[in-house]
Amino acid sequence: MNHAVLYVRDSDAHKAFYEDLLGFRTMIHVPGQLAFLQAPNSENHHDIAFFTVGSGAGPSVAGKQTVGMYHLAWEVATLPELAEMRDRLQAAGVLKGASDHGVNKSLYCMDPDGLEFEVMWLVPPDRWGADAHEAIVRPLDLDADLVRFADLVDNQS
Repeated sequence: MNHAVLYVRDSDAHKAFYEDLLGFRTMIHVPGQLAFLQAPNSENHHDIAFFTVGSGAGPSVAGKQTVGMYHLAWEVATLPELAEMRDRLQAAGVLKGASDHGVNKSLYCMDPDGLEFEVMWLVPPDRWGADAHEAIVRPLDLDADLVRFADLVDNQS
């Protein structure tokens, strides 16, 4: 995937949220109308864009009453980065869940409009194990994973 474009109530609020909380960089901004942002370490011109539709827009009912997107996922490069994001997202009050999917470790959060997004770390493929082709959802124990993958953490520091 190259980028996503979302209709939101307030593109300025999303711009600030993604910059302050996730470290994105603004590439194009027309106040009150749109914002194009680049993810940290990305070489894309933009990874996500927001178009303002106004405060009167109702909440998303995708997955409840209509078809639609469930969530977007943003990948961090290291497991310590994921731990740092957990702390930052938790402090901001937007962390809603955390899962161990075997092949990746995931944090689930809500943006200013209540749209879900994921921040995840991909386990190196040579460490996936026999259950790599199963839909695993276990509770995430990030502190235990930092110990389990200590050899990778040492190499990533």
